[in-house]
Amino acid sequence: MKKVLFLIFLLLCFFTSTKNTAQNQARITVKGTQFFKGKKPYSYVGTNYWYGSLLASKSVGDRKRLGRELDLMKKNKIDNLRILVGAEGGTYDYTVTPALQYEQGKYNEDLLDGLDYLMAEMGKRKMYAVLYLTNNWEWSGGMSQYLEWNGHGAIPIPNIAPNTWPEFMSYTEQFHSCEPCMESLANHVRFIIGRTNAYTNKKYTEDNTIMAWQVGNEPRTFTAENEKKFTDWLNNIVNLIDSLDKNHLISTGSEGRNSSNDSMETFQRTHENPNIDYLTMHIWPKNWGWFNAEDPERTIESTLEKAEAYIDEHVVVANNLNRPIIIEEFGLPRASESLLAEASVAYRDVFYSYIFSRIVKSKKNNGSLQAANFWGFGGEGKAVNKDGKWSAGDPLTTDPPQEPQGLNSVFSSDKSTLKIVKKYNFRLK
Repeated sequence: MKKVLFLIFLLLCFFTSTKNTAQNQARITVKGTQFFKGKKPYSYVGTNYWYGSLLASKSVGDRKRLGRELDLMKKNKIDNLRILVGAEGGTYDYTVTPALQYEQGKYNEDLLDGLDYLMAEMGKRKMYAVLYLTNNWEWSGGMSQYLEWNGHGAIPIPNIAPNTWPEFMSYTEQFHSCEPCMESLANHVRFIIGRTNAYTNKKYTEDNTIMAWQVGNEPRTFTAENEKKFTDWLNNIVNLIDSLDKNHLISTGSEGRNSSNDSMETFQRTHENPNIDYLTMHIWPKNWGWFNAEDPERTIESTLEKAEAYIDEHVVVANNLNRPIIIEEFGLPRASESLLAEASVAYRDVFYSYIFSRIVKSKKNNGSLQAANFWGFGGEGKAVNKDGKWSAGDPLTTDPPQEPQGLNSVFSSDKSTLKIVKKYNFRLK
């Protein structure tokens, strides 16, 4: 009898300990230009892991791979992941499929379960999620899919001829004038934020695994004429999130100047809402013509100089608004834009080291530049086609479906890069 009582006592201690561990994950907050984890300052090098909830799906994912990847990230001191809540539509080539919201207001239950499972697994590892709720770009449906759902015609997918990027941008700019589109996205926001996790029984609004809700990936003003409509929409969706959840931070997901009609004044004006807790910027040297992977030795120095200037002008706005700012997307291709994991990442490592050193320097000086999320962690994924095209059923990487798979991915085998990430995370703790 004593042995039985002792075993019961041990079981009670175990479950109490497990429960307390889950409850004791500190909440991320903001005070002025600083982040805090509980009462301690919080700066970090995290990553983008947009496909995490797809990988966590029972039907199309790989939960064992997910576990290995989360463990490897944690081993390298990565505890902050920026994640897409889910795609819309999923009916076009070059877009994420299956989609979480496959029709307007209709959801794939398996993918919702995957999102819950991902949050539960991250919580076990005391990792934090920035969850973005839609996308400016076509690769996950996003705003353009809401336009198609509400009578604006087929999405002009830029990768499908004869469509062009200017045509797509003109199409997507209509979102900020489309009342049913904006209301449908608002309904999506209400639905996701109102969810209770099936694995932890925690309301999302009470789960400290979530660091922040983010409006979307790279929402854009598009034109100077559209700035007011864009800002009105942005303020409305930010205020809605704030009304639904007082426990978590809010950000917009902006690229910065590149999302703001190439104007720092616009960037500041569109982020004056006090319910926006922190600012973001993205840096893409290859896409912006700064870096040439075929001539890296000649272009790397000017790339770092241009990145420095870009960062500095965004820090000024963060200081003006008394908010922290995160470099939450940045990437660089492998040698000669190779998609193969064994190709050299020497110049990527140089670029990453520069970004991370800026975070460390800012932390030492109590500056507003607080963190970075590199793009992104591709884990065990790989390109299976020579041209890098992704098709449904192929291994997921951090490169979205419209881009060559492996182009900007940091794979599990990229030991030199992960060593740099770990080194700088140690310096930030």
